[in-house]
Amino acid sequence: MNELSLKIGLIAEEVWQYLLENGKEASTIKIKTNLEMSNTTLYLALGWLLREDKVNIIQDEYSYLISLK
Repeated sequence: MNELSLKIGLIAEEVWQYLLENGKEASTIKIKTNLEMSNTTLYLALGWLLREDKVNIIQDEYSYLISLK
C-alpha cells in the first residue's frame, strides 16, 4: 500500500469512528464540517468505506446522507 492509500484509509477510519460515535448517520456537510476536511478528502474516504461495504449513501436534497451498515 502506498503512502496516499494509507492516508486515505486512516481518514476513512476517522469518518467511520465519527459516525459510530455520533448516531451512526450524518450528512456529508456535517461530517466535513465537524472533521474539518475538504470535499475531496471526504469523498475519497467515503469511496474507501463504500468499497469495504461499511456505509450506505443516500442522496439527500442538497447533499448525501451517510450511515453505517
